[in-house]
Amino acid sequence: MFTLGLDLPVLDEKKIIGGGYRLAMCPVCGSSDRERLLYLFLHQRTNIFIENIRLLHIAPEKNLKRIFANCQNIDYLTADLNPEEVMVKIDVTKIQYPDNTFDAIICNHVLEHIIDDSKAMKELLRVLKPGGWAVLQVPVSLTLEKTFEDATVITPEEREKVFGQKDHVRIYGKDYTQRLRESGFVVYEFKWKDYPVFGGAQNKYTLNKDEVVYFCTKSDATENH
Repeated sequence: MFTLGLDLPVLDEKKIIGGGYRLAMCPVCGSSDRERLLYLFLHQRTNIFIENIRLLHIAPEKNLKRIFANCQNIDYLTADLNPEEVMVKIDVTKIQYPDNTFDAIICNHVLEHIIDDSKAMKELLRVLKPGGWAVLQVPVSLTLEKTFEDATVITPEEREKVFGQKDHVRIYGKDYTQRLRESGFVVYEFKWKDYPVFGGAQNKYTLNKDEVVYFCTKSDATENH
């Protein structure tokens, strides 16, 4: 494995999962521990490779993008605020698609960049079909009970020092799941060490033992506002 991530004091101090300097990059395909975790979860716990689905993939991970693009059962749409390497430009706080458009959404390590993350969560819920699912990963601190935000931290240098990256606007705490639920999602949490499907106790995929998969669904009874 090769190293990846940033070596910053705040990442270590706050024990931020999904960030930080670590031995986690595959020397063959270049996948990160986060990508491998998500692939294994999707393969074993979802319908993504089995049924015909319409998938919205925001800020797509390179390796996962390649896999999904080659799946004939997936009606695949990649999107980002920076449209250079994706199909469409999307502002996650005001998505241009109608209600109940997508069967599945993957939006990883995006919400920590967005000032009004609650609005973004509600927009993701809005365009998700009833009964659909979303994976919404973010870096989460193991030491913070409540998400930390400070609107006075505005320069890239300050944000890197305080939040761990120049374009982050918060550090999520253990209340991240509750924030998703308050936006209308039904949320399930999975850890690889609790489910053999992620590689079992041997951890042959070099996954992060502390990273949680946040698997969110939209109830058939959910009303969009």
